[in-house]
Parts: sequence; C-alpha cells; structure tokens
Amino acid sequence: MAIQSSTMVGRDAELAQVAASLGVRPPRPADRLTDVLLSGDAGVGKTRLLRALRDEAKAEGWQVYAGHCLDFGDSALPYLPFSEVIGRLAAERPEVVAETAASYPALTRLQPVRRQLNDAEPVDAETSALDRADLFRAMAAVLEAAARTAPLLLVIEDTHWADQSTRDMLSYLLSRVDADGYAVVASYRSDDLHRRHPLRRQVAEWSRLRGVERVGLAPLADDDVRSLVRQLVPGGLPEAELADVVARAEGNAFFVEELVSAAAEPGAFVPADLADVLLVRLDRLDDQARQVVRTASASGRRVSHELLEATSDLSPEALGAGLRGAVEMNVLVADRGSYAFRHALLGEAVYDDLLPGERTALHARYVAALQESARATGPGRSAVRGTAAELARHARLALDRTTALQASVRAGNEAIAVGGPDEAAYHYQQALEILSAPTAATDLGGYDEHGVDLAKLVVKAADALVASGDPERAVAVVAEQLDRLPADAPDTWRARMLSAQAAASFMTESDADASAISARAVALAPPGDSGLRAKVLATHARILLAYERFEEAETVGLDALELAERLDLHEMASDVITTLSVLKKTGPKEGLREALQEAVARAEESDAIHAELRGRFLVGRSYEDWAEFDEAERWFAGAIDRAVDAGLPWAPYGFEARWQLAWIHIVRGAWDRALDLFVVEGPFPPPIPRAMLSTLRLSIHQARGDDVTARIAGLRPFWRREGAVAIHAAAIEMVAAGRRDEPETALASYDEAARVLASIWHEWFSARIRLAAVAVGVVADAMEGRSAAEREALVARVERLHADGHEVLDRYTDPSGHWGPEGRAWVKRLDAEVLRARWRAGVDAPALDVLVETWREAEALFADFGHVHELALVRTKLAGILRATGDLAGARVLGDAAREAARRLGAQPLLDELVAIGSAPQPAVRPGAAGPVVALTAREREILGLVADGRTNGEIAKLLYISTKTVSVHVSNILGKLDAGGRTEAAAIARRTGLID
Repeated sequence: MAIQSSTMVGRDAELAQVAASLGVRPPRPADRLTDVLLSGDAGVGKTRLLRALRDEAKAEGWQVYAGHCLDFGDSALPYLPFSEVIGRLAAERPEVVAETAASYPALTRLQPVRRQLNDAEPVDAETSALDRADLFRAMAAVLEAAARTAPLLLVIEDTHWADQSTRDMLSYLLSRVDADGYAVVASYRSDDLHRRHPLRRQVAEWSRLRGVERVGLAPLADDDVRSLVRQLVPGGLPEAELADVVARAEGNAFFVEELVSAAAEPGAFVPADLADVLLVRLDRLDDQARQVVRTASASGRRVSHELLEATSDLSPEALGAGLRGAVEMNVLVADRGSYAFRHALLGEAVYDDLLPGERTALHARYVAALQESARATGPGRSAVRGTAAELARHARLALDRTTALQASVRAGNEAIAVGGPDEAAYHYQQALEILSAPTAATDLGGYDEHGVDLAKLVVKAADALVASGDPERAVAVVAEQLDRLPADAPDTWRARMLSAQAAASFMTESDADASAISARAVALAPPGDSGLRAKVLATHARILLAYERFEEAETVGLDALELAERLDLHEMASDVITTLSVLKKTGPKEGLREALQEAVARAEESDAIHAELRGRFLVGRSYEDWAEFDEAERWFAGAIDRAVDAGLPWAPYGFEARWQLAWIHIVRGAWDRALDLFVVEGPFPPPIPRAMLSTLRLSIHQARGDDVTARIAGLRPFWRREGAVAIHAAAIEMVAAGRRDEPETALASYDEAARVLASIWHEWFSARIRLAAVAVGVVADAMEGRSAAEREALVARVERLHADGHEVLDRYTDPSGHWGPEGRAWVKRLDAEVLRARWRAGVDAPALDVLVETWREAEALFADFGHVHELALVRTKLAGILRATGDLAGARVLGDAAREAARRLGAQPLLDELVAIGSAPQPAVRPGAAGPVVALTAREREILGLVADGRTNGEIAKLLYISTKTVSVHVSNILGKLDAGGRTEAAAIARRTGLID
C-alpha cells in the first residue's frame, strides 16, 4: 500500500509566489488578477502545492473549482476538466448555472449528466453542431457570474493530457483581458513535453500573453526530502534506508512516497506498479531508440557516447538516430558528451525489464570495451574511459569472475586512496565472496592465475571495516576466512589475519581475549626483519596497553619501534610512539600530554592519519579527565576535523572524539552544540556509533521533558555490544522510571546494567558509582506515600547500592593514581542521595546538619566538575531539603540558581520540580528584618570567617584544601543568603547578626 503525506513539504516559497501572482495573498482588485502556468516533473509536488493553494485561497475568502485532465490517449473526452467544474458548480451554486444557461444555452452541453453514455439513445441519432465560440463564452460567463460574490480560482490539472478542445478553451480563458473576478492555474508535466508534444507550442504561446506567469517546481532539496520521509514514517527510517531514498528519489515527492512504501518489501528495488508506469515511455520509442536505452540501462544512470558506441552494436548513424529519439522522448538527457536517464528510477525500470541473458550479454560488452580501453596505449588509445569499480560491476554481472576479482581489489585500493573506507570495504568483501565461492578453485585457479593474496585481502577488508566504524563486522569477516583456511595454509597468512582479528576485537565488547589472539599472531609471525612482524608487534603492544599490562606493552612496543624504524615504516613507527607515549600516564599529566603531542606531530609529518587521530583523542581525554574542558574541546575538535577531512568520520578515535566532545557540550550545558555534532555529512554511522549517539541525544530530549521510554528501550540489544550504550541508556531508563514513580523498575535497570557491564568488563567498573547515584535518587524521590515496610525494603536496597559504589572506589586503580572531578562529584552525590533516601523514608534518618552539609559538598564538587544540568539538579534537591527544614532564604538562593540554569537549558522537568517544592523567585529577606533567620552550613561559616579576614578565594582554597572554584561557589551562596552586594558587606552583616565573632 502506498504511503502518502497530506502535508506539503519544502514548497513554501513557490506557494507564496503562486499566491502572490494570482492575487490571493496579498489580495488584489478583481480586475487585476493574474493567471499562472505551473510546471514540474511528474511527482515533483504540483498537486500537493495546488491543494495548499486551494486551502490558502479559501482562507482568504476565495471560491476554488478544479478540473482534471485524464490520460485517455486517443479516446479523450473533449472539455473533460471543464465538464467537471460545471458539475461542481451545478451542485454548489445551481442558481448561478441555471441563470447563465438561460443566457448561454451552450453551457448545458458541458453538464456531466448530458455527457454520460445513454443506451436508450439511438446509435445513429443525429446531433446538432455547436459553435465553439458559444461554448467558450458560456464558460467565461458562468465563471464571472460565480465570482460576483467572491473571487474564484479555476484550477486545471495535468494539461499535458489535455485534448485539443480543452487546450483551446484554456487559450480563450487565458487570453481574455476583460476577465472579472476569476483567475486560472493550469498545471502540466514539464518532463512530458517532448519536442512534438502538442502542449509544448501552446505553453510557449500562453507564456507570451499579458497577465500570464510561469512557475516551475524544481526538485525538493535533500533536507526537504528527509522532512517528507519523517512525515510518511513518524517513527523514522534507518539512516541507510533514508539516505537511499534521498539519493534515488532525486527530490521527487511521488518517488519518495513510492520508495518509502516499498521499503517494507525486501528485494523490490523498484515498485512493480511504478516500473510499469515508467515502461510505458519505453514502449513509445522506435527499435533503434529502444536498443540504445536498453544498452544504456546496463551502464547505470549515465553513460558516455564513446561507451555506447562500443557496446550498442549499432552503426554510428543508427546510434545517432536512436539517441535523438530517446532524447526527444525525454527518456535520456544529453549532457556534455554523455547521456543520463531523466530519472534514476526510469533507468532501473528499463534494466529490470531486460531478460537475464540480455543483461549478461550487455555487461560482457561493457567488460570488453573497458578492458580494451585499459590495454590501449599511445595516440590511438580508445576514448572509452572507465573505473575499476565499473569494470568490477560489469564483470560480476557478466559472470567473468577472474576479472571481477581483480577489478574489485583495485576498486577497493582506489577507494582507500581517496579516503573512502565504506566503498573500499564493499569492494574487498565482493572480492572475498568471489574467492570463497565453492567453484573458485576451478573458475579462478591459484594465485599465479589471479594474483590476489588472500590474507592481505582479508586484512584490507578488516581495516576498511574498522575505518568505516564497523569493527564487529571486521571480526566476523576475519573469523570466517580463518575458518576457511586449509590446514596447510602458510603461517604468515594466519599471523596476518589473527593480528587483524585481535585489533578489531579489542575495539568491541567481544568475549574473545584479544591479547591471546594477538599473542598467537606474534608466535606465528616470521622471525627477522619483516613488515609483517613489525605490524604484528605494534598491534600487540597497543592491545597489551588496553589490557593495562604496561610492562609487557613497553617491551613489545620498543621491539616494534626498533623494527619499524629499521625498515623505514614511518606510519607504523608513529603508531608505536603513540602507544609508548600513553605509558607516561604513570607520571605527571604534563609529561603524558607533551609526549602525546610530540607523537601527533610526528604522525602528521608521516601522514599517519590513524596514529594522528589516536594521539589527538588521547590528548583530549587527558584534559577531559581533569575537567579542563577548553583544551579538551580543542583537541577533540581537531580530531573530528581531521577524520572528516580524511573521509573517516566513523573511524576509531575520529568517532570517539566526536562522542567525547558531544558529552563535554552536554556537561557544559551547550546542548544545541551537542545536537549539531550528531549530524554528520557523508556515510551514515554504523549501528554501534549510531546507538551511542542516540543515547546522548535522548538524554538531552529527556532532560527537556520528552518521554523517551519507547526509544530508549530500542537500544537494549546494544547494551551487550557497547558498554557506553548500557551506561547512558540505563541512566535514561532509571530517570524515566522515576518520572512514572516506579522505583523497582529503576532498580531493575541498574541491576541489568551492572550484570551486562560486569560480563563484558569487570564487576567494579567506575561508572557503577554514577548508575548507583541515579538509582538511589529515584528511590529517594519515591519514598512518599509508601508503607513503612516498603520504605524499609527500599532503604535496604539503597544501602546495597551505596556499598557497591564504595567498593568501586576502594578497588579503583589507575597508573596516574588520579580520581578526577567527575568521579569525586558522583561519589559525593551517591553519599548525598543515600542520606536523602534515609531522611525521606524515616529509616535511620541522618542529622539535618549532616544531610545539608553532604549536599553542600555535592554542590561544590559538581560546580568544580562543571556539569551544568547535574549542578542545577543537585541545587534543586538541596533547595527542597532546605525548604523542608525551614531555611527559606537558602532555598531561594539555590532555587534561583537552579531555575536560571534550567531555563537556559530548556530543562522543563527541573522547572516543574522547583514549582512543586514551592520554590519561586523572590527577593531575599535581609538579616535583621522580619523573616526567617539566615542559616549557614558549618563550611559556609568557616569560609565567611576567612572572607571577613580579607582572604582571597585562592588563599581560602589552599587553607581548606579545596579548589578555588569550590570556594567561589560557597562565596556566591553566602552572598545570596545574606543578600549582600559584595564581600565587605557580607562581612559586616555577619558581624552585625552574630554569624561570626
């Protein structure tokens, strides 16, 4: 069933132009209306625009009547669209039709009832002749009569199918300069107007008339096509299918609808009904033109004149005549020495209509022509030009497997050379498929015959897949080929393939031990100096580093570097240097960054793009770990730009840099900048990167108030495949469960995430602290309204999660010994949420000063971390606690700060919570005036005393062993609570009110 959109997309400008021309909007006097000729290719959206025009005209008080021309061929009924209009007028305005018919009797000839077949009437009945001028005047008269009460718009659609009488009627109406109160819009398919089409001449004549304007509809822009697809499929299409629709539809709204409708029909490359419609055009060609078109269809969308000459089996004269016929019938379009099908779907339909034997023979002709051109040299070289990818395609379809194998490998190499890993992976896998066929040995012979090294081809395919962002498929491809190796296969083949498998495996959440696979590759690698051994050692060092086997990684890395430099393998040496640089993580962070930046510079000099991306990413991570976000952004952005420039947006470290930069933007409250990073030109992300980006995007939507429950549930299958998806998706699930007041569901999400991540990493992974804090926060919010037994059970679960978090902290190991601002903030948040849960449950409730102080510390640490939304959330929770304990002034200060951040972020749930706890922006009550007593925490009193002593924030930070940023947060809170304009005033107020001695 076809899917259709009822809403116009991407035609606002054209609609405004047509409406203005007609005088619909802005309105013009009835005697100054203009007629419009609306043109565009079939399916481009003319009817949709006319519907929108109808609605706009009616909104402006116009009457709208439409008539349609139909494709009846030689059996067309004269004046059919005008008969349709008269029928509607007779139904809606019978008095107008009756009065006009009284003065113009010819009008009755157009009434539909008079035009129906009547078997009772004798076949040989005589009919009186009618003066056409009478009919024309009658039609104009009835339109003017109807327009006396309100302006009238007459729409005649599909005039490319109009009979001659209808065209003549239109000529009369369009040429009248005394028309009063009505305007005409006539639409037609511009692509149907071949040179001999009868409408072509009349359109030219109409365009020269005074008061007639032409408006052409161009194809929709790609963004508009995407918008249309979103309307057709509210849930959206996968990006690969969406990109395919955009590419194939070429801005044609009708084709978009047909393709989207066909998306649920596997194997239907062109919908059958659409193909039948398109092939009608082919049937109108003569034999020569049909042969040219069929030959061209095997080439694809576009074909050069020289290639057609070499493959069509036609003489130059016959070829010329056939091309002329195909161009005149708008099947082919001539463009700078080549020919293209007017629309891609037309070429597909013609190709699908070929018989299997015809296709094979045509492709064999293309293979011969392209090979002859490739072999030719010198001045007499053939003018035929082609690519390895073209030759591979034609050879596969011509069943020439040897040529297809060789050309596929060359095509992959060419794609890699120009930064096209997706295309390269496709070509390499096509070559592997040919080599893996059961009859390959018979059809292809051995290496001496075809010259393709299987192991190198497998590694090329795996590397291309990894570079395109699909390491999972890379692992599968290598594993399949390893299983196919015969027992007597060379060790070098196994070493090469095992090393590639290990390199891809450690980028996934695979159960396989990548270090063990890599060690097998090292054992099988040939001793002595060889590029293969250097590469295997370099990969092994990188994997050992990932497994935190630092001493082994250094030993293997130094061996790899020595060998790479001895063999002048500069790109490989750059990669090893990056690995060895990371080992400096055990020392000061400055040393690590300096070493990595030197590695990046060397990689740039060596054009080692993958080593450069890795180095840039690792420098960025070092700054990110210390919450030095400005520098982290700079390095991540540099990695993204280099990856995009190299055509590797989803390659390792290029994509990871995008992911981390998006996360930083989220932390810093630049949510729209984060969303911008999710839009990437070029290849659509593979499944796992797509799932990772989806979690970040959904976290923003959820924080802004959207219900993302259904969408986040769709990511569950990816938890096991990528731990980052599990972490962020579980947090989103828990928040969603909290909004539904389902703490048990939130705890179940925590348990499942912990189970999955323990199975792919280890039980005490760092992010478990954050997940525990989120889960406990949901439980704390849900305490109200539950029985004592339920509260006790929930508190027991909370204590277990608390223990989980601190077990992680106790077991944490890092060569730098660093537990960064993010980790410290979430540990304190977990502690604070546990106290809040016990306080709200009334089970082992903490002292209020301990509760408030712990939340104050959490606030300071999140401020130090710089997470805008989480800081606002912490302040909201703390404001609720302070309000409940009577500290209204403190609650107001926090509520105002949280509200400002929430408004800037568009975080409606936070704003709603602030309203729910009774926090509203109000002027603070000055100490000494009527109102509640200002309450400061012990830490705030301590800092206030130091402020009164004249200490700077930096001095206070050193005295109290906290960061300057944390001191700044405390000082801001103190000034707000005291309603003080500055530090001096705060000190004076504090002494006057006895807050300090």
